[in-house]
Amino acid sequence: MATLFYNKDIDESLIKGKKIAVLGYGSQGHAHALNLKDSGNEVIVGLYEGSKSKEKAEADGLKVVSNQDATKEADIIMFALPDTVQSSVYKEDVSPNLKEGQTIMFCHGFTIFYKQIIPPKFVDVSMIAPKAPGHRVRKVFESGLGVPCLVAVHQDFSGNAKDQALAYGVGIGGGRAGILETTFKEETETDLFGEQAVLCGGVTSLVQNAFEVLVEAGYQPESAYFEVLHELKLIVDLMYQGGMGQMRYSISDTAEYGDYSRGPRVVDSNVKDNMRKILDEIQDGTFAKEWITENDEGLPRFKRLREENNIHPIEKIGKELRDMMPWLESTT
Repeated sequence: MATLFYNKDIDESLIKGKKIAVLGYGSQGHAHALNLKDSGNEVIVGLYEGSKSKEKAEADGLKVVSNQDATKEADIIMFALPDTVQSSVYKEDVSPNLKEGQTIMFCHGFTIFYKQIIPPKFVDVSMIAPKAPGHRVRKVFESGLGVPCLVAVHQDFSGNAKDQALAYGVGIGGGRAGILETTFKEETETDLFGEQAVLCGGVTSLVQNAFEVLVEAGYQPESAYFEVLHELKLIVDLMYQGGMGQMRYSISDTAEYGDYSRGPRVVDSNVKDNMRKILDEIQDGTFAKEWITENDEGLPRFKRLREENNIHPIEKIGKELRDMMPWLESTT
C-alpha cells in the first residue's frame, strides 16, 4: 500500500526560520513562492539578470535576487525552472555557491535521475512534485485546499531530508490533499509516460484525429470541434470528481454502451503496444537523450512541430468559437 502523508502527520516547523529560495517565477515557481510566503515562511526568488519575471515577483511582495545570491543566502533551494535550463543554472550559478548542509529541491526528477545535475555529497537532495500545473496549485491553495504532491529523497546528508521535504509540501498546500512517497526514478518515468501517452500526447492526438475524420467526412468544423474537444472538459471533470464510474453514471445509456463497445476499438492492443514502446524509451533513456540533444541543438524539431500544430484547422476554428464564449475564462 502506498504511503501518504497529510498535515496531521507532518512537522511543518522544520522549515520555519529557514530561508527558502525559489529559482524561477513561472507556472510552478510563482505558486511555490507565494504559497510558502502565505504559509509564514521566509521566501526569496532567484532569477537571471534581465528576467521579465522580476517586476511581477516584486509586485507580489517577494524579494528578488540573482540565482547566485539566492544560493548563497538560502537554506533550501527549489529548482522551479524548465528541465532544459536547470543543468546550466546549476553549473554556473548554484554549484559554485553551495555550502555544507543546504538542501536543493526539485519539483520534477528529470535532471537528477538522468544525471544532468550531480550534487555534492554535503547537501540534501529531495523533491516535492505537485500533481497539477502551477497556476492550479496557487488557485486551489487560495481557496483553502491543496493539490496532491509526491515526495522523494535522492540524497539524505542531514538525516532529515524527507521530513524537511514534507514540511515544504505542507507549505505549498500539498499536505491538505495528501503527499505520496515515491522515488526520483518512479516520479520521472511515470510523469513522462503520463504526459506522452495520455495527458498531452495521447489526448491531443486523439482529439485532432477525431476532428479530421469528421471534417473529412463532410461535417461542419464547428460541429466537430464541439463534439471532440469542447465537451471533453465536461467528461474529464466527471472522471476527476468520481472516476470513470461517476462519468458513466452521468452520461446516457447510449453513450455508455458506445464507451464499452467502441472505445477498445479506438484504443486497441496496437495502441497499448505503442504505449509500452514509449515507456521503454523513457526507461532506457532514449527519450531523455533525444530531448537533451534537441535542446543542445537549439530545438529545431520542437519549433517545427509547435508551428505545425499551431496552424492546424482545429486551432483556428477553436479560437473563433471560444471568442464567442467569454464565460469560459471564469470556469477554468
